[in-house]
Amino acid sequence: MPSKSNSASEITRPLLSALRSVNEAERLEVLRNYQILDSPPEKVFDDLVRLAAYICGTPVSLVSLIDADRQWFKAQIGFEGIQSTSRDKAFCQYAMLADDVFEVEDTTKDPLFKSNPFVTDSASGIRFYVGAPLITPEGQPLGTICALDTVPRRLSDEQREAMRILAREVVAHLELRRARLQLEQEQQKLDGLLRMANDAAESMYLVSRAEIFIKQEQKLLRLKTADIRYVEALGDYVNIYTGRERFTVYSTMKELETKLPARDFARVHRKYIVRLDRIVSIEADAALVDTGRGTEANNLMPVPIGNSYKSSLLNRLNLL
Repeated sequence: MPSKSNSASEITRPLLSALRSVNEAERLEVLRNYQILDSPPEKVFDDLVRLAAYICGTPVSLVSLIDADRQWFKAQIGFEGIQSTSRDKAFCQYAMLADDVFEVEDTTKDPLFKSNPFVTDSASGIRFYVGAPLITPEGQPLGTICALDTVPRRLSDEQREAMRILAREVVAHLELRRARLQLEQEQQKLDGLLRMANDAAESMYLVSRAEIFIKQEQKLLRLKTADIRYVEALGDYVNIYTGRERFTVYSTMKELETKLPARDFARVHRKYIVRLDRIVSIEADAALVDTGRGTEANNLMPVPIGNSYKSSLLNRLNLL
């Protein structure tokens, strides 16, 4: 269909004086709040540019977002291998400011675009451009969904309406995407708060575990965990050593670990748990534990350190 005659200049697009003015700093802040720049391709946007190219009958279609110094393509068809261009070459930097579909029927006859490198370059040779602005609910323009061709053309009223609809769809999906990201971030914050609350509760619980009760000869005996030097597993029983005394109880090492304050005790072997502040030294693969028995000469008990426990133990010691 031939282009309509408008004036001697053959301008068929909106005049620049008719384009909206925006606060660029605010616009860029809104754009970046979507966290979409430089994000990987997403099928929903790829599908929309395919549909735009099909509707307009063009080989190229883009979802173009205008950054401070560049236009970046969230989705594209027919422009493969190019992720962005400089903003000063972008048709979309004007189209996004239009109140309606921005259509350039023949770029070689438009004084604003006829010297554009994408028009003069024989490799690209853009002759037709149409862009529908992407306007946020706050009224900020982000870019366009656009279609381009290497021959002049003019859209029908139905095609222009379809481009308006596609632009609204792009914005709707941007909003959904932003809402999902915000929800994920809020969930991460909530998870962090829950972990902090659980850690605090655990710390309070550990403080309250300064004592344990053990069954000895049909009675429950209160035992201060600060008095425990080390614990030794013996089959279905464990020996709890507190200075000069030994208590044998029917239990497992795993169960006993849950009863003792984790900040004070460490599992150093499948058969041994030791109190950290009773470790005097570590020699080879054994920890020398102060047992509190007898004289200083025979006070130390070598407790073997299992290979699978050694790294964890060393990480908990205040090493220089």
